[in-house]
Amino acid sequence: MALKRKATPRSSFLDKVLGRLDRLDSEGLQSVVQRLARERAFLETLFNSIEDGVVVVDSQGRIVYFNAVATRLVGLPETGCEGEEIVKFIPDLDWPRVAVLDSTGGTGIYREEFEVHYPRPRYLRLYAAPMDGAGKGSAGVALILHDATEARQKTNKAVEVERVHALTLLAASVAHEIGNPLNALHIHLQLVERGLKRLRMLTGVGARDAENQPCPPLNPVEGSNGVDLDEAFDKATRYLAVAKGEIARLDYIITDFLQALRPTPPKFQGGDLNTVVKATIELLRPELENRRVDVREELMRGLPEARFDPVQIKQVLVNLIKNAMHALSPEGVLTLATGMGPDAVWVSVADNGAGIPPETLSRIFEPFYTTKRKGSGLGLMIVQRILRDHGGRMELTSHVGKGTTFRFWIPRVEPRPRLLEG
Repeated sequence: MALKRKATPRSSFLDKVLGRLDRLDSEGLQSVVQRLARERAFLETLFNSIEDGVVVVDSQGRIVYFNAVATRLVGLPETGCEGEEIVKFIPDLDWPRVAVLDSTGGTGIYREEFEVHYPRPRYLRLYAAPMDGAGKGSAGVALILHDATEARQKTNKAVEVERVHALTLLAASVAHEIGNPLNALHIHLQLVERGLKRLRMLTGVGARDAENQPCPPLNPVEGSNGVDLDEAFDKATRYLAVAKGEIARLDYIITDFLQALRPTPPKFQGGDLNTVVKATIELLRPELENRRVDVREELMRGLPEARFDPVQIKQVLVNLIKNAMHALSPEGVLTLATGMGPDAVWVSVADNGAGIPPETLSRIFEPFYTTKRKGSGLGLMIVQRILRDHGGRMELTSHVGKGTTFRFWIPRVEPRPRLLEG
């Protein structure tokens, strides 16, 4: 049986050499340099053979190392860009947030997807993790760039197929949900009909004389059998109220179902995202208060107008806020914030819950994948579809034990063209 070789820290060889560096002669020093050169060549070959781009930046966001694939993905020149700021080549990277992740320590990770147009149009998935692992400090960050263009195209096609499949899977549950209110509606309408017939016989309501004038009630106070007219009218009113409530519930179920499985094109208009955020909070306030969630608003004053469909963006916010609510314990904090960039405005939904484990992070946007006991796994899929139709994008930052932040960007009404730096 072959024995597993115990992993040795990469720094162990250097540690040994540095410990007796003053005792090395010229020949020994030359041997050390040659070995280090071989190890560097080995690592260069290894990093250049993988399919993902790797960029290492220091605590100030300056490029320290990059592999060959990174030059193809984001247009890094093959030589001469060490020491340059990474945001010069990846303008959409929110470096301040990545820097905070680096200095905070712990098993944090930053994930983002964005579209680049240089050196050629493609979708990139970026993962950022501190170089010092769980330790506190600012040792720099490793950025892993994955070309998700082909996967994005396949996902878009798969989503269309999954919608048809979802219709089959959800039909039974939707039919059950529709059946109950329909049954209640039918029963109460029958009761209303019987009550009205009885009232009509007792009071002559609706009767007219030969000159088409209303006839006076046969029993103005109570019927011949002692029926209280006020009480009868109250019952009829209650029955109608129940019927209206069931109709409203039925309408909500059908509308929500159709939005999930048969989306309509967005109806764009210029507007203020702050207004949509406030309206969504008011819509969900009873549920938020029932869960004792502390809602905090950090909305930017004078937020520029964006181009969006208010109904669909409200649906995005409802899904994100409900996800955050399920991640929070009682007395948890939910923070909604807005802000702006050069060509877009953003909304973030942040919670101080348990965070998302790294092994789950890569799957949460998959159709039908859910960690909730009664979840359908369609919420984030719908969010991504809406943002894609709006030309927007999503960012996700999660820190295990500290919470999760979803931030989405929507183009401004008049975005400023971004020029390449000379």
